[in-house]
Amino acid sequence: MGNAVAEHDAISKVIELYVDGARQGKSAIMKPAFHADAGIYGYAGPDLMAGPIQELFDFNDENGAAPDIQARIASIDLAESVATVRLEIDNWTGDCYTDFFTLLKLDGQWVIMNKVFHLHEPVG
Repeated sequence: MGNAVAEHDAISKVIELYVDGARQGKSAIMKPAFHADAGIYGYAGPDLMAGPIQELFDFNDENGAAPDIQARIASIDLAESVATVRLEIDNWTGDCYTDFFTLLKLDGQWVIMNKVFHLHEPVG
């Protein structure tokens, strides 16, 4: 399977691009983490967000910077050229999410092919 530690580190760096883009409110930072044909799926309140990853980029740019965001990789599941990542996010401008990413290693580089998310109900 190769060097699993190195692969986990490479995958983590891709996820860091996503989080850094959210923190700064700039989709240009997170965009390289995603394949051009990536998709996004999940409920934002009662409304289903389902479509091209550009919807995430538009949301991120409109939402603005989230300097207090906290994100932790809860798991990475790796199988040679594919991986899944579970990411827990607190305080993305007040909201908390659980993200699931599927990644594919293309030409030696990991890219996010799909994002499915859950927006948690506010506590309190």
